[in-house]
Amino acid sequence: MDIRVRKIYEALFALEELRELYRHALPTGLDDQEEALFSERIAHLEQLVEALKAGRGTPIKQVTPDLELRTREEEFININPIQAGGRLTLDARKALIAYGDGYSVCDRCLTGRLDEIAQPPIAAFHAELADFVGMDDVRVMPGARRGFQAVTSSLVKSGDVVIVSDLAHYTEFLAVELAGGVIREATSGDEHIITGEAVAEAIDAVTRETGKRPKLIIIELVDYSYGNLHDVAGVGRIAQDYGIPFLCNGAYAVGMMPVNGKEIGADFLVGSGHKGMAAVAPSGILATTAAWSSTIFRGSSIMGDSTGRSFENKEPELLGCTLMGATVLSMMASFPAVKERVQHWDEEVAKSNYFVREFLRIDGNRILSEYPRRHTLSRVDTCASFDHIAKTHKRRGYFLSDDLKKRKIVGEFAGSTRVWKLNTYGLSWARVKYLSAAFLEIAEKYGLKIH
Repeated sequence: MDIRVRKIYEALFALEELRELYRHALPTGLDDQEEALFSERIAHLEQLVEALKAGRGTPIKQVTPDLELRTREEEFININPIQAGGRLTLDARKALIAYGDGYSVCDRCLTGRLDEIAQPPIAAFHAELADFVGMDDVRVMPGARRGFQAVTSSLVKSGDVVIVSDLAHYTEFLAVELAGGVIREATSGDEHIITGEAVAEAIDAVTRETGKRPKLIIIELVDYSYGNLHDVAGVGRIAQDYGIPFLCNGAYAVGMMPVNGKEIGADFLVGSGHKGMAAVAPSGILATTAAWSSTIFRGSSIMGDSTGRSFENKEPELLGCTLMGATVLSMMASFPAVKERVQHWDEEVAKSNYFVREFLRIDGNRILSEYPRRHTLSRVDTCASFDHIAKTHKRRGYFLSDDLKKRKIVGEFAGSTRVWKLNTYGLSWARVKYLSAAFLEIAEKYGLKIH
């Protein structure tokens, strides 16, 4: 562990202890006892700063007695496939400090609608966000899965068929199940790529079987298993030809690469804040075209029988408001950086391909995702390389995790040396080259042939 990283955390916690004094003091200022505590804590902070500068002292390991300190983003290279796009930006971490309280964004809510709050500028953010993803209307949601649920509960009735892919995320299945729908899968074939033609075949099969067309199509722009880019524009054309609404799952795309829902031909576009928009979990977005906005974001029509109470300004699919406090503010604080980083997607793909090329130099390594890569999440097969070592190593499959951790690399599936995934998104060129060299070093250490 790096003592300076640990001391930075300790100093941050000491600053929070100072802040805590003001959260209990009178607004007129600190009393004598509180001033004495303030002086004591300032002295402690000064000691921490001196220790930080000198790089000495005892490293802290816990946030609380039961909560371990998380330093994997500061002390390691993290290649976890689901975490790369959700690393908070510096501004998001600052927003987390300032707006961590539960209802912090509701101080000046005048209409009872999250998307209409002017200060902080959540309303303006919604307008900018809709433009960013090329759609007409948008709401922030508690994760992509709640976006799926909002659409299925609005459009799907008991027994209705929904087309998904054979690479669909489990939350798509659950959203359809909760609405009482039935799943039919379009097949991705040997290449693990969903095409418009495959979706058309699935639609025709359902129509022949049931005499009715499916009520909804849900296809991912990038799937979570292989990180492959799918023919969503082709799916969009098929959806329009058949007159079936199309929900594009952009959980591994929105906020990482350029995405325009209308250009895809989507009626609905879902994104994930904590997978792709550098936001606190759980967070996400649901965007629609104008044609569907009043259906998905309709106002409540229910009324109390004795009180006559009604809540026309609340949107049932959102259960009123969704992201409050740090979740939405982290997304907003990261948004300028997110808008900038999607313009550099080609470089992220170049880094992904650099790593894969180096990784494939190890005899027996295979890439199961499409290659050359068009995304940063990759599925790899090391059955004929690292798994051979695991069969005789005393640590079995954990030897690879051990050797990576010695080199300050984490995030691989611990103990897995057969088929697993990793993600290079957001790593600098220096880190990508370090990561690539680390795998080559480990292969060489265990006598694997390197081309």
